[in-house]
Amino acid sequence: MSETSEAALPLLRTLTLPSDANLNGGVFGGWIMAELDKAAGLLGMRRSQGPCTTVAVENLRFVAALKVGEEFSVFGQVEAVGRSSMRLRLEGFAAAPAGGERRRVVEALFVSVALDDAGRPRPVP
Repeated sequence: MSETSEAALPLLRTLTLPSDANLNGGVFGGWIMAELDKAAGLLGMRRSQGPCTTVAVENLRFVAALKVGEEFSVFGQVEAVGRSSMRLRLEGFAAAPAGGERRRVVEALFVSVALDDAGRPRPVP
């Protein structure tokens, strides 16, 4: 998947702040993972037409450092759908806020499960 893939949906875009930084001036990996989880939630809700939750992260790979002051964008697509679960492929990109070249900084595969009103798994339509 790449940002220009027609199947990849833009899911979120945010600016990294000094409060997101580790001691080396890069952005915390945990912050990046939290943003990916938000994006997975949005994509899962769209596909399952209702609430869902992350049950596993099968793969999370940091490809490059994300720096404070950069714009962070997440794109994703549904890779597979089971009875109640979905495999969601996500990629995160960094860019200067004023524009310019984007570079991939993270890729991940999330597994999400659709939930009914009682919080139990339900079929994905």
